[in-house]
Amino acid sequence: MDVGNRLREVRKKTGFSQRELAKRAGVTNSTISMIEKNSVSPSVSSLKKVLSGLPMSLMEFFDSEESSRVDMPVVYAPEDFLDSSVNEIEWKLIGKAFPNRAMSFLVECLPVGSDTGEDMYVHEGEEAGYVLSGKFELTVDGKIYVLEAGQGYYFDSRLEHRFRNPFNEDCRLCSCTSPADL
Repeated sequence: MDVGNRLREVRKKTGFSQRELAKRAGVTNSTISMIEKNSVSPSVSSLKKVLSGLPMSLMEFFDSEESSRVDMPVVYAPEDFLDSSVNEIEWKLIGKAFPNRAMSFLVECLPVGSDTGEDMYVHEGEEAGYVLSGKFELTVDGKIYVLEAGQGYYFDSRLEHRFRNPFNEDCRLCSCTSPADL
């Protein structure tokens, strides 16, 4: 089998550039380029790492019939969501199985009295969200904001932040964090 041509074929079917695949797989762009040009013969572990950026196993890669059917989910049904909760805040992660996600997209419910806790969150990346119903209190970098249905937020996650709902109705929102941390 021509590994370079197979990788190029599979990569193009997913619509990824060499750079995008390299980013998703955690390898250099030149690694992808050299494999596709057949200027290097990757080890099994190297190829497996590259394929981690695609929705494909090593076995599927070498099964030409199977590898011609590279399908990345586009639509996710509720049974495909990852349901969880932290400090009474419920969330559903959409796209949990998407390989090497660059973001976490969530549908959240902050029940009355819920709070992410006294300790502020701080992490790399960015966060954004949109309030679908109800309202909640967002603290970012020592400032408190009250967001209501129809409003949104966007901030640098390296700033201390906290979410809480001291109001008398549940709050529902859609949010996104990058990089993916869930």
